[in-house]
Amino acid sequence: MADIKRESSWSRVESAYISYLRIEKSLSENTISAYMGDLARFKRFIAEEREPADIGLPDLQSFLATLSADLANPATQSRMVSSLRSFFNYLVTEGLSDSNPSALLDMPRKEMKLPEVLSLAEIDSIVEAIDMSMPDGHRNRAIIETLYGCGLRVSELTSLKLTDINRKREFITVTGKGNKQRLVPVGTRALKEIDLYMERRRHLPVIRERNILFLNGRGGRLSRISIYNIVKDTAKKAGIRKRVSPHTFRHSFATHMVEAGADLRAVQEMLGHESITTTEIYTHLDSTYLKETISMYHPRS
Repeated sequence: MADIKRESSWSRVESAYISYLRIEKSLSENTISAYMGDLARFKRFIAEEREPADIGLPDLQSFLATLSADLANPATQSRMVSSLRSFFNYLVTEGLSDSNPSALLDMPRKEMKLPEVLSLAEIDSIVEAIDMSMPDGHRNRAIIETLYGCGLRVSELTSLKLTDINRKREFITVTGKGNKQRLVPVGTRALKEIDLYMERRRHLPVIRERNILFLNGRGGRLSRISIYNIVKDTAKKAGIRKRVSPHTFRHSFATHMVEAGADLRAVQEMLGHESITTTEIYTHLDSTYLKETISMYHPRS
């Protein structure tokens, strides 16, 4: 193991680290590129002639202190800390370093940004704005109702299969991040719109992906950008001034559930969140909603 340490160099370590991220961690190329970009910035700061195993906590703290001016965004700084932690964890795991100096780094506090949320009336107006005389009218209405009715991510919607729908139990099987599957209840309204769309779907000239639910006019699966454009154009027709994306319906689903008194753990399960902390943002949304309601309607406000 000592021989490996002596032979270690930045280029050798980086090459092995990239393979580790790609093969063992199964990270996307975009994520790997971001990690390596952060690492390259750190290398420029500490001078490349120093071995990775010689770096200590003061080096990392000094580096992060220089970011406050040009990378003041806490989210960007958090990503940088995550990149450094990943790299130094790898060094320890592979026996290339005896200690992990990044373990004691503090993660910058992120400012909580509340997502845009639609009211039920706004969602209804978007649904009503869909031109049902067009060939894709039933499909687009089914897309909106499924996004909102099940709180799906757009990637989960585009990969939804016919065999994922259990009409008898009124559940759908959703494949989320990391190919993890979860059961999500689907309402009668969404099921009705899906059934109406299926009548039109059967008459497509060509069906290339027979088990994919939502198809384009050429019989292939819809892309994420196609769903985004459908949502954006329909919201514009409905006169909605908010910035609306497919994710807006997911936020609205969760917010309306919490406002109605749904258990936070149940909402976490339906959204497919790994941590309850991620779901807790909707309790803040609920508090904001309550405060706005009081300020608007309470006689003493």
